[in-house]
Amino acid sequence: MKLTSDDLFYTTGELDRQAHLRTDTGWLEETLHKPDTRFLILHQDRNLFTHINDVYRPALLTGEAITNWWQKNPPWAYLGHAKGKDYFVLDLSLFPESQILTPLGTQFVFEDLRRAGPLAEREQAARCAYARGLMFWHKRHQFCGHCGYPSHMEQAGHVRRCSNTDCALEHFPRTDPAVIMLVHDKEKCLLATHQRIKTGMYSTLAGFVEPGETLEQAVKREVMEETGIQVGAVEYAGSQPWPFPTSLMLGFYATAESYDIHIDLNELSDAQWFTREDLRAFPQSGKLLPSRDSIARNMIEAWLKSA
Repeated sequence: MKLTSDDLFYTTGELDRQAHLRTDTGWLEETLHKPDTRFLILHQDRNLFTHINDVYRPALLTGEAITNWWQKNPPWAYLGHAKGKDYFVLDLSLFPESQILTPLGTQFVFEDLRRAGPLAEREQAARCAYARGLMFWHKRHQFCGHCGYPSHMEQAGHVRRCSNTDCALEHFPRTDPAVIMLVHDKEKCLLATHQRIKTGMYSTLAGFVEPGETLEQAVKREVMEETGIQVGAVEYAGSQPWPFPTSLMLGFYATAESYDIHIDLNELSDAQWFTREDLRAFPQSGKLLPSRDSIARNMIEAWLKSA
């Protein structure tokens, strides 16, 4: 039941990040002014889309369209190259939303990627996720974690350096590894309703990896802590960037070795075993599965097809 990047949203498969060019200031300056270079725009962690006839499409602006904003020196980063074009992101969070949208036209909107992303083409949604996650990291790391001095962006937005010359520590973008697991015994699987998500949605279990743990140990610990279920074999399924805000979801299938559920009420409101027939009857029973852009949904659907 191995998943591939073609199965998952927010994976930047076609984008060449060209890390070797991030320190080439001449190349960057030239590329910024190319007529076919495109810019993704962010505002308060929301991506810019066009919204026409209920269809969301990520907005890709030309250099001419963002000239006025570029002169205000907003945070920016180089994303990479794909299909003959180079892509950058500009974060305009410091400016009023109306000032950004009014010159563009009524069809442009800022929207949360979790709402609009699943409605967009996968590769475009992946670039939006990459841009969102990178800019969120910059927003949270404006000061050096070692000495407290302000830090500044380098290497086309992929490094922050401490401004204290006695420190000058480099800080690199980080993601938080989280395990997400479908517990099953081939005939039925374990899904739960989490305290933090909408009523009626049943999803896989998940949790962050702790220091000193292997991924397999994290899977077993999280399942035991949240449901009291013991698992044996742990099989890797695939991974998905999840920039909401800064996670990398590492998916696993875990084989159940016990069945009595004892939920952690601080994390879950319910957990149940479901057969494939139960899952197929969710629409009639009023229950929901996770959103289609999530690795949890992909893992559940792959398990459904595996019988």
